[in-house]
Amino acid sequence: MSGPATPGLDDLAPIDPSRRAGAARTLLRSPSVVIGAVVLAIIALIGLAAPLLNTIDPAEISPANRNKGPGYEATIRQDDGSKKEFVYRMGSDSLGRDIYSRVVYGARVSLLIGVTVAAVSVAIGLVIGLLAGYFRLLDGVIMRVMDGVMAIPAILLALSLVSLLSAGLKTVIIAIAITEIPRVVRLVRSVVLSVREEPYVEAAISVGTPTLLLLVRHVVPNTVAPLIVQTTYIAAHAILIEAVLSFLGVGMPAETPTWGNIIAEGRALFRMFPHNILFPGLFLALTVLAVNMLGDGLRDALDPRMRKRV
Repeated sequence: MSGPATPGLDDLAPIDPSRRAGAARTLLRSPSVVIGAVVLAIIALIGLAAPLLNTIDPAEISPANRNKGPGYEATIRQDDGSKKEFVYRMGSDSLGRDIYSRVVYGARVSLLIGVTVAAVSVAIGLVIGLLAGYFRLLDGVIMRVMDGVMAIPAILLALSLVSLLSAGLKTVIIAIAITEIPRVVRLVRSVVLSVREEPYVEAAISVGTPTLLLLVRHVVPNTVAPLIVQTTYIAAHAILIEAVLSFLGVGMPAETPTWGNIIAEGRALFRMFPHNILFPGLFLALTVLAVNMLGDGLRDALDPRMRKRV
């Protein structure tokens, strides 16, 4: 007579398909998810299709067309020496550069920084959080380091790091990602501390499951839902911090159009020419609002307690 069957890895933590279906239905019914996703998709398409949207070189200077209002028509000289009529849809700045072209091309940089910072900080924070939450000997050391980093205001830490290094895209991404990693570590650690006490995890340990496989198969899946939500908030925060750094003149180089440095360059003449700040500020606000709306909707869809209220 054979003994009781040993539970396999696939039987330790069964997945309820109804949870996925319920989350999908909640996402489709959530106005914040739909609106946020649509706005972000439009802004991303604008950035990607910038050369096709009747733009000119965002760094091109035209002294004769400085500080013109939205809708101003002018004749500009092209690279081949010919001339053509051009409309400054959002006006021009103090150097005669087309604000419309700079705002459209700036969407590329701002979104790239937001997405890259979110991906880097989540990837690194996930690994560190798993180590801190699962291995008790490492928990104290790792969390004290994370607490020390979080004790410094994010913008001040990013400002210090960028000031020490040369200005550029990589420097800005690294500086902002360092400020976001501790938040991911704390989130992942809190999930791991609760999951490692679950019966299916204890069962996996009892059958001799290797630690790496245990973490990948049974611990990491439980961190996916909160990490997806956290990723959206990190992206929004990264876009804002980049704008602040560029506004202060320590972010992206001046020749690279970003919403932050466009606002910084127009603040001196804001009272006389408010369009220099209005349009990049509007795009920045819409993007951050859309990302936050998407994050709120994902939280409602992925958190079972929030779905019950919908």
